[in-house]
Amino acid sequence: MTNENSNPSWPDLATSLWKALTEHDAEISYEFEEMVVEVPSGVGPSADHATWKLNGLLRVRGRKLD
Repeated sequence: MTNENSNPSWPDLATSLWKALTEHDAEISYEFEEMVVEVPSGVGPSADHATWKLNGLLRVRGRKLD
């Protein structure tokens, strides 16, 4: 995991969000619909990008479970 003085990676950010939600007994659900994501390899204008094409509506929901 990263520390506060570094730039977190996309996997670090996703993991942190998932962990924060699940530690608070939240439900997380995902749906995708014809989605294209340009994922940067780093920070800044010269960063390369990978194109991800996902078939489905992106809907991320978090809710506290009773």
